[in-house]
Formats: sequence, C-alpha cells, structure tokens
Amino acid sequence: MSFAPDFLDEIRARVPLSDVIGKRVRLVRKGREFSGLCPFHNEKTPSFTVNEDKGFFHCFGCGAHGDVIGFVMRTDALAFPEAIERLAGMAGLEMPVRDSQARERAEENKTLHNLLETATVHFEKQLRMPAGKTAFDYVRRRGLDEATITQFRLGYAPDADGGLRAAMKRAGFDDEQMIAAGLLKQPEDERAPYEYFRNRLMFPIGDRAGRVIAFGGRVLGDGQPKYLNSPETELFHKGRVLYGLAQARAAARESGALVVVEGYMDVIALAQAGLRAAVAPLGTALTEDQIAELWRLAPEPVLCFDGDAAGQRAAARAIERALPLLAPGRSLGFVTLPPGEDPDTLVRGRGAAAMDGLLKAAEPLAQALWRLEFQARPADTPERRADLHARLKRRLGQIGDATVREFYRRHFGETIARAFAPPARGGQAGADRSWRPRNEAPWRGRSSRPPMPVFEPPGGRAARAALDQVMGRRPQQVFLATLVNHPDLIEELGENLALFSLPDRDLDKLKAEILHLSASLPGLDGAAIERHFTDKGESDVLRTILGQEVLQHAQFARREASVEVARRGLLHLFARFGRPQLEAQLAEAQRLLALDMTDGNNLRLEALKRSLLELDAKAAALDGEGEGASVA
Repeated sequence: MSFAPDFLDEIRARVPLSDVIGKRVRLVRKGREFSGLCPFHNEKTPSFTVNEDKGFFHCFGCGAHGDVIGFVMRTDALAFPEAIERLAGMAGLEMPVRDSQARERAEENKTLHNLLETATVHFEKQLRMPAGKTAFDYVRRRGLDEATITQFRLGYAPDADGGLRAAMKRAGFDDEQMIAAGLLKQPEDERAPYEYFRNRLMFPIGDRAGRVIAFGGRVLGDGQPKYLNSPETELFHKGRVLYGLAQARAAARESGALVVVEGYMDVIALAQAGLRAAVAPLGTALTEDQIAELWRLAPEPVLCFDGDAAGQRAAARAIERALPLLAPGRSLGFVTLPPGEDPDTLVRGRGAAAMDGLLKAAEPLAQALWRLEFQARPADTPERRADLHARLKRRLGQIGDATVREFYRRHFGETIARAFAPPARGGQAGADRSWRPRNEAPWRGRSSRPPMPVFEPPGGRAARAALDQVMGRRPQQVFLATLVNHPDLIEELGENLALFSLPDRDLDKLKAEILHLSASLPGLDGAAIERHFTDKGESDVLRTILGQEVLQHAQFARREASVEVARRGLLHLFARFGRPQLEAQLAEAQRLLALDMTDGNNLRLEALKRSLLELDAKAAALDGEGEGASVA
C-alpha cells in the first residue's frame, strides 16, 4: 500500500524522532542535536547523532542513516506499511483507506485476526485437557519445557469434530468466517463444513508483528500428511511467511545473525537451547519473498540443511533463487549437518555449543556454489573443465547486481586457477593432473597465470589510483579544507554531506570524523577542529589538507574567505563528485522501489530526492559561481 507524502510528513511532524530513538538509545543533547551509542553496531565512543530539526539520524561509524520511519523499520524488522501503522498509532492518526472496498477488506482482516487469536487460545487449552494428553506427552518427550511451550503457544486440535466450531460460534464467529480463516473446509458436495485440523499438535504461525495468521499441525499417530499447514487465505500466503519470525526478530536484531532450519521443532529446539534467532520456511523450498524477509533481519542468514541428498537439493534450490537477488552486503551462508542429525537432535544430543560452532563455520554462498558445480560432474579433461567454466559463467549471468557479479567473476577465475594449477616442483598441487600427457611440460610464462586477475576491492591502491585519475585527490582535500575552515557549512549542508562518500577511503574517514565532531560540539570553529586532531596525536592528518600546497588551488577554502565564497566553492565541488553519487543512488532507489513497493524503498528515494532538491535550491540562490569558486 502506498501512502500520500502529506500523511508521511504528518507522522514525522507528530512523532519526535528523539523520543522514538531515545527508547532504545541513551541520547545526550549537544546543542541542537543528540548523540549516543549506535544501536546498529558495537561501539564504545558515541558516533550516532539525531538531528531533530531536520528529522534524520546518522551514524558516522557504520553509515546508518534515515528518518523516524526508517529507524522503526530497521530496529523492529518491520515492512514499510507495518512501520507506518505503528507510528500512526503513536501519532494518533487514522490509517488512510483508499476506498470503501479497501475499508471493508481491512475490517474483514481485523475480524480474521481476532478469530485466529481466539482459536489459538482454544487449542492451547485443549493441550492441557485430558483429550490433549497424548500431544502434551509428545512435546515433553521431545524435551520442551513449559516456558517454551507457552512462548510458542503450542496447542492441540482434538480428533472429534465440532469442538472448535462450537467454541468459535460461542465467541461470535460464523462458518463463513471460519472458512475464510482456514479453520473449516467446505466439501464440494455441499455437505456441512468440517474442521480442517484434527488430532494434531498445533503450531500457531505468526506475522512479523506476532499476530496469528495460520497454523501448522503435526499428526499424532499414523495419519497423513505428517505436517499440514493452513490453506492460503487473505492473511496467509505460505511462500511469504517464515515460522518463528516474530520470536526471532529481537535476537537477530541484537546479534546480526539468523539461521534458517527446516521445521517447526527445529526452530523451537534452538530457541530453547538459547539460539533464538531461528526461523523456518513452511515445508517448501525457500522463496524469493522469504529470502527478502530474511535480509530484513540479517545481511547474511545461514541456511541449515541435512547432509543427505534431499538437503543438498534444497541448498541448490536456495542458491538458484538467491543469485538474482544478491546485492552488496547481502548474501547467504550454508551449513550441512552431520549424517543422521537435524538441529533438534543436535542440540539435544551435543548441546548448543555444537550447533553454534557449525553456524560460525558456515560456508559462504560463493564457496557453496563452486562446490556444487565442481562436484556435479568430473573435471578431469580440458573439455570437462571448459564445461565447468561454462556452467559457472551461466551462474554469473543469473546475478542481477553488476558489482556482485564482477566480484564473483574474479572469485571464480582465481578459484579455477588454484584448482587446476600445475604441480609445485617436487610435489602435487591442484585438483587432478590425470588429463595431462606424461611428457607435457608444466605451463610456463603468461599462460600459467590465473585466467582472470585478482580484483582489488574498492579502496585498494589500484582502485584509488584509478579514481584519482578521474576525480583527482586534490579536489577532495580542498573539500575537506573548506569544511574545517568553515564548519558552519557542515550544519547548513547537513544530510547532503552524510549521504555521499569521498572517493578516497582515507579522506572519507576524515570527512566522517569531522562531521561527527561538528555534530557533537555545536558552535565548533576551525581552530577547535585542529585542536581535536592535535589532542589525538593526529595533527599530521590535517596538516596536509590545510597546507599551502592544497590551499593555493582554491582561495575559497581559506579561513579568511567569506562564508558566501566558501559556500559557492563547496557547492561547486559537491556538484563535481557528490551529486553524481546521489543521482546514481537515486536511480538505484527507483529501481529497487519498482521491484519492491512494500519494503520501505520509497523512504530512501524520498531522502535522496529531498537532498538533490535542497542542493538545487542552494545552487539557484547563488549569483553565479563567483570569485574563487574553482579548483585546479
């Protein structure tokens, strides 16, 4: 559901950002801003600031940035509409309803939520009734204690038909509503509806907010199917839901880690053992929607599969689904359990430490993909190795993000080179040499090098050299000198400075520290910034950018320049290497919003548009570039 900009602005106006963040972070007021320890990464010195006037937070340590809506989405792992609903309640605003049909649908969904909650309570009671003794004994034999049974709200659906239906009717619900909720099934021959779950241990399935939207039922005895999920309903779409999501959210947010297992009991057993950040798909292969859901909680969730053939097929399907979705910082890890073990039996038999050890040694997706392809067919002849290369190339074509695809290309090139390298003198090397004729000499000269060169990551020497050719290091130094000598412009440009990065990694770190210092110490002047770095024993850091060699290139960066001239020069530089970044980010935000309208991507899009419009307004207010606004 999309929301009018006016409605979002009203939420931001009514809900103080510092109040929302202050419930999770101890904030200290410093001038017109607040400062505290970042909730998104571990730190000892505060680098997290909140600008109430402009309505955004920013961490100079990890780069986290956003407004009140983005903060709630990130800390509570909520989708955009859910965050809006929560904040609208805090603001005392009614959620907008687009038309009468939508209003009616919202009321129907509210009724279904109430019905399913009532049914959950009914099943919980049945578990502790005489009829539920078999089910209760089963969960106790599986090692579950009372606290865990209560936390996951386990219940029992009796074998006799009519009990649930009667209880729901007493609560004011009719057959049509119970059918819509997936609790009753209507036969095709017009007979009376009957209860969907009978003689089953019941596992309530919740949404992100913890509201029950469906059930899973394990049969007690020899009936089939062994596990049965609710049918698809208005509230429940199996391919979009993860079991245990509500319980795992807080733990995943704290640790940044998440494990995906195969079944209900695996999730519950791990939680009881202290590994609370665990979820499971609902009996099907992991879907694209579920992978996106996982990434809302953790950047690299670990998928845990059995070591048998079925487990390996499940891993292969997960890789197939994930490749088009990979993005910088977003991937999957893989754990293969010992033969005959699942997470439930492992933690009961060997303890949580054994499971934790496996998770920490998880195989990265790139390594898992290489292993699957390498082991799929022999690679003992040139033709077969060419086939391996072709299969890996096809895999590369599935990766949607260009940057990730390039890193994978280099990774596979290096891996192939290592796997089939010639034997070291006096010993064996590589995977298999049987294909080479006995009298053939080892590879020599250029042909012995890896077929694809090592790709140095951004920020490395080669990458910085290339950037310097395009951008030049000098303009970046002049940019920082202007900020140091005219710190009032930091407050003026605010969010724009936080949203972009200088091409040079070291200079960008310096920029982040200067911005953080300005946010922490309002009214800062250039001399105070210099004292700060001198006190830290880092005076050499500033000496270069404030030296004559730099300042001779731009009079506007000097301390004696007027604020108007400095502003003009700074905006000129920002247009040179800041604005292109923001425009590229805007294009990417538009692409992501087109792919996922409900993931909060419009928040990022809105912030970038706001930043660019603000820059345009500032540039338009200047009467030309003026004296000293250029830099060599």
